[in-house]
Amino acid sequence: MLKLAVIGAQTLLGRELVGALEAAEASVLPLSTGPLTVEEEEGDQVVFAPDPALLEGLDMVLLADTPGPGQLDSYQGRLLDLRPEPEGKLDPVPLAGTWPRDALALRGRPALEQVLALLPSLVDHLGEVAGTHLRPVAWMGDRGLDGLMEQTVAVLQGEDPDTTKLGYRQAFEVVPVPALAGKGRLLEVRVPAFHGDLLILHLRAAEGQRLAPRTAPAGVRWTEAPPSSREVAVSSDLLAHFEASADGQSATLTLGFDPILWGVLRPALRVLGLALA
Repeated sequence: MLKLAVIGAQTLLGRELVGALEAAEASVLPLSTGPLTVEEEEGDQVVFAPDPALLEGLDMVLLADTPGPGQLDSYQGRLLDLRPEPEGKLDPVPLAGTWPRDALALRGRPALEQVLALLPSLVDHLGEVAGTHLRPVAWMGDRGLDGLMEQTVAVLQGEDPDTTKLGYRQAFEVVPVPALAGKGRLLEVRVPAFHGDLLILHLRAAEGQRLAPRTAPAGVRWTEAPPSSREVAVSSDLLAHFEASADGQSATLTLGFDPILWGVLRPALRVLGLALA
């Protein structure tokens, strides 16, 4: 049995992560990143103080939040950074295969990246792909949920919302974000919703081919209509809807996914296999 620690177990991402790992029969030590508030101490989950000595003898440390000063100074084992904005210089967890032998620290892959990697297993004869990613605030964890809630209350009270937590105004706003390097022809749009990402992709078939949906792999479910963000938020599956043109040369593929499940929990459970391989 792997012995793991989750740093940031008092956060939304940390709580979900601890629950998923314990269900996978790992020995999990939930650690805070600093002193807990009264509300956190009164929660159902027992979270231990961030004492570096507690990390001795563990197989791996997983970061759900930024560790406190000196918390990892003496730790020599494997580390997986699953924060919404991980350390950029770390290599990502491989999409397949085992944990690299020469790597002590890896970062998780964003949910979007992992979902896009599924495209060849969802549709045959793919050529070009472009589209729009409708992104709510759940990818930020507690910071995102609290920030949108506070902004919404302010707007309803006729006040100018504080943008400190989110870094931008979100309440009742749709915010297009220019495509980042490496995202190709994919536009991100931040929407005033708490949970449930939607990815609306415009597909073109490879030359001389016709697009066709494949049998859904594990964790994916084809739907009869495009999924809503509400349906996505209450589903453990990636919801997918495919609608092709009459000639099969183009199609719209709508994918709905939980950013915490696909960006944090699924990669963390994969790590159990990677670390043992």
